[in-house]
Amino acid sequence: MPDPSPEDERAIVARARTGDREAFGSLVDIYQNAVRRVTRAVLHDAEEADDAAQDAFLSALTKLAQYDPGRPFRPWLMRIAANMAIDRKRRRHVRRGQPLAPEAHSHEPSPQLHAERAALREKLEEAMTHLPERYRVALVLYDVEGYSHPEIAEILGIPVGTVRSAVFHARRTLRPLLEGWREGGS
Repeated sequence: MPDPSPEDERAIVARARTGDREAFGSLVDIYQNAVRRVTRAVLHDAEEADDAAQDAFLSALTKLAQYDPGRPFRPWLMRIAANMAIDRKRRRHVRRGQPLAPEAHSHEPSPQLHAERAALREKLEEAMTHLPERYRVALVLYDVEGYSHPEIAEILGIPVGTVRSAVFHARRTLRPLLEGWREGGS
């Protein structure tokens, strides 16, 4: 579901703040994929990321009265999601598991292209494990979610310069790890 216009978002949030569960459900539908991407960037585990995303939405629901309607909702929600995933990571016991294979999508043009994309996704996920958490989250928010440096600074509660530095260093670290990979052959 595409992001609503700022006016539509304000209207949906206003209805949700009055207790309209359908309106809050609409917010979940709109932002669930973005929230999952942020939690996955921190946790590297699809199941745990889904749990963190669900916790983030529950937290947002309980904190909805604290939300400032004069500000955009999405960054507020992304900050909750990032914090929820970081907290979950701190609390969990050290355990290692194999990453889940990416789900197959029937709309893929060919099995070969799907395999190449899966290989890139796997290589990128593995390479991102070499990044410090703050670099990973900043990179996902910037390159995947499309937030600006100032928006990320607000979401994470850090200075804009720190965000710029994190994105720069994340890319610099990933570049040699992904060297030699290109679509059509690795």
